[in-house]
Amino acid sequence: METPTLQQLSNILSVIPQSALSKFSIIKRKFFASLLFIFSDLLTLSLSLTASISISKFFISTDLNLPDYFNIIPIVLSVFIVVFYFLSLYPGFGIDVIQEFKTLTQGISIVFAFLALMTFLIDKSAEYSRFTFLLSWLIAIIIVPLGRSTVRNLFGNKSWWGIPVIIIGAGKAGEQVIKSLKKHPQIGLRAIVAVDDDIDKWGYKHQIPVIGGLEIIPELTRKLSIDHAIIAIPNVSKQSQQEIIKRYSKYFSNLTIIPELFGLNTLWVSTQDFGGILGLKVQQSLLQRRARIQKRIFDLIFASILIILSIPLYIIIAIAIKLDSKGSILFYQKRVGLNNKKFKIIKFRTMKVDAERQFYQILKENPDLYHEYKIYHKLKNDPRLTRIGKFLRKYSLDELPQFFNVLKGDMSLIGPRAYMTIELEKFQNHEDIIFKVKPGVSGLWQVTERNQTSFEERKITDIYYIRNWSMFLDFYILARTIIVVLKGNGG
Repeated sequence: METPTLQQLSNILSVIPQSALSKFSIIKRKFFASLLFIFSDLLTLSLSLTASISISKFFISTDLNLPDYFNIIPIVLSVFIVVFYFLSLYPGFGIDVIQEFKTLTQGISIVFAFLALMTFLIDKSAEYSRFTFLLSWLIAIIIVPLGRSTVRNLFGNKSWWGIPVIIIGAGKAGEQVIKSLKKHPQIGLRAIVAVDDDIDKWGYKHQIPVIGGLEIIPELTRKLSIDHAIIAIPNVSKQSQQEIIKRYSKYFSNLTIIPELFGLNTLWVSTQDFGGILGLKVQQSLLQRRARIQKRIFDLIFASILIILSIPLYIIIAIAIKLDSKGSILFYQKRVGLNNKKFKIIKFRTMKVDAERQFYQILKENPDLYHEYKIYHKLKNDPRLTRIGKFLRKYSLDELPQFFNVLKGDMSLIGPRAYMTIELEKFQNHEDIIFKVKPGVSGLWQVTERNQTSFEERKITDIYYIRNWSMFLDFYILARTIIVVLKGNGG
């Protein structure tokens, strides 16, 4: 193996963004990120404990001895941090938000289960209310992930956030990996350089330098102190891929391999062991009967609660629509549901009368709007919106009547997008899986990108949701939906 000369290596390093060569070492980056997450966890856990104790004291049991509870809070918080550490939640780089939420829920449940057990064993067990611990557990599951999400949103775009990653392979798969990591910097994996043997691929991919050949990897990792790599060469022969892995894996403590099935959007693939033989398991989580039953129960409970809580809003919005413009209060539109069955979605009217007839004329007269609709299948600043309609769209209040679609069984609270009938021609056969489940009032693409994703990317996200579904994922999306609505990111 030929090692590049110092001059060659200097030229290579000169094309790497300076932000990737920050004065912060990898250890300092991890340490500082860990401190931020520990601070967030301590704050949110303290709030959950304090809130549950206060609620129990003033509304449940007035004879609760507050000093007994507050004296154990430091011990409880210490246990949480130790458990989170062993669950690899510090520094938290490279963990996607869904997995983080699942791991946090497991960690929080473990600690509170331990506390509940201890109340049976210690002498003062009668002095501790198990309801208090149960309430604190529920609050913590909600606010601890939100706290960590806030940390990622605040610091995810900082140059010092995350750890550097080498991408081995700059073809279609490698380029997609680079694009994805740049699009989601909060994950904490920063692609700073790609390496490829193909000289035609040298240059830049999404502002990331592509250099070569692969023989420079050893010296490159030493100079940049990189211990994380992603091998994205799924289309090379198995023998060549095995040789590359064998030769270069020893230079990295963390190595991720993009499988040959990359072209099929297999982000939902998990591994399975067959007596020492590695298998790749493609999940169809939401197509299972058990999952459908769980989801229906979830929908009925939460849709009923949300309808009751929304009654005052229904009245206020109905009056505002009537005062603002002529026309009906509600708007009905045909959408495609389970098994391609058509149904009428219910919304508050946000557009002027005869809006659908005006639509094609507007697109014809405005090339920019036509181009926008062709990509996103919606208009961010639709000229047909009424004054109150703009407000309702901004905060997604026009979708409140869809809770009745959920009760009726046409929709689910969380699910794929409810596609319009005219959009069916955009689907290929392999995307039919989207119509094997009920569409949702909210969904994964709504809480991650909203208007910023293309129609094709939304379909991929919907397929990912169906294959990777879990109750953890639904609770995460529900919590994120509340945040998105409050921030006014609708439209």
